Amino acid sequence: MKKVMVMGTFDLFHKGHKYLLGQARKQGDYLVVLVARDATVKKLKGRTPLRSEKQRVKDIKNSGLADKVILGSLKDKYAIIIKEKPDVICLGYDQKFFTDKLAENLKKRGITPIIKRFKAYRPHIYKTSKIASSCCDMKNYLYPEKKD
Repeated sequence: MKKVMVMGTFDLFHKGHKYLLGQARKQGDYLVVLVARDATVKKLKGRTPLRSEKQRVKDIKNSGLADKVILGSLKDKYAIIIKEKPDVICLGYDQKFFTDKLAENLKKRGITPIIKRFKAYRPHIYKTSKIASSCCDMKNYLYPEKKD
């Protein structure tokens, strides 16, 4: 089984996120999505996410695109990656945090996943910061929750 991992904030889960997860899913058999903790986002981006970590996990689970959705560690940013041992890690086009020496840091910890960075899906429309600051009806941008 080829395990793929995607990491991110996934605030205001939208079609750009859906595109990223869909592309990542094509890279293997099992997709794990690691969702950044609220405290981590605040520390790195200087603001808390618009949706709580629990809401963001639920949004991704409801999309049906991931096999497993988990929260990141508050202590060791690599702990979940080491525990899950992905064969492939997929990055979004605009991911900056923890990516510059990701391969090197993981190799030091004994794992060597393939790391792929994907192109954006219509970033002039589907970017969380643009959506959040938009005066438009956000229902046009958000990926709808899966109905039970």
